[in-house]
Amino acid sequence: MVVLHTQPSTSEVKHKKNRRKLSKKPARTAPAEGAEDLDMGEDEGSRSAAEQPAAMLQQQTEENAQDDEIMIDTDPSAPSQSAAPAFPPLPASAQRTALKSEMRRIPIPPHRMTPLKKEWVNIFSPLTEMLQLQVRMNVQRKCVEIRTSKHTKDIGAIQKGADFVKAFALGFDVNDAIALLRLDDLYLDSFEIKDVKTLHGDHLSRAIGRIAGQDGKTKFTIENASRTRIVLADTKIHILGSFQNIKIARDAIVSLILGSPPGKVYAGLRTVSARMRQRAL
Repeated sequence: MVVLHTQPSTSEVKHKKNRRKLSKKPARTAPAEGAEDLDMGEDEGSRSAAEQPAAMLQQQTEENAQDDEIMIDTDPSAPSQSAAPAFPPLPASAQRTALKSEMRRIPIPPHRMTPLKKEWVNIFSPLTEMLQLQVRMNVQRKCVEIRTSKHTKDIGAIQKGADFVKAFALGFDVNDAIALLRLDDLYLDSFEIKDVKTLHGDHLSRAIGRIAGQDGKTKFTIENASRTRIVLADTKIHILGSFQNIKIARDAIVSLILGSPPGKVYAGLRTVSARMRQRAL
């Protein structure tokens, strides 16, 4: 008996392979109307199934919140926590220190003792009348003592009084120093020539002469341009005025110390004074 092995034709093999490939590829044909309805129904069913856990979670959170409200006793008369607290203003009597009064001592240099005796009436009058402070001169310690009393209303009165007496001790006139009591934005600034540049002998004397000028003209020009008051006490310079005006005067004095001619400083002060006038308008 003879067995014959027949090999499949190449056309049949290709046909089988094509069948496999076609079965793997998705159908690109348009679905029928009935199929679309079925798909929509399946999508809605899957969505409803996905939404069910979210709805159950929301319902559980609402129930927990209701349980918390029942457990916590809320007082309807109590104010809400979200509202900002409102505190009444502190009365003037509470601002003062009730235990003991404050006191300041301002030392007076020896060369200012004679002017202090002459202007004593003009010094203690504004301190007692305007600030309601108690003032006395301690001759042994050579200092002016200031103390608060039960009539003092302002908290910063003693600080203003100390600045006023200190300004007079540095060399300022009483009429200029009294501005510290009437205005709030005035300050005192002090520095030495050696802080800017180390000078000795004739160089230091020439620097002081450039700041003062002939008969004090340069100093008066800087004061009028910057609206400040300047005191030259040997190598120390004291300036009284507002913060911006003190900076203008200090820059002019520093440039003179470093060797700038007065004419150049005058030109810079003219431009600065013109800008200040424009800002004022």
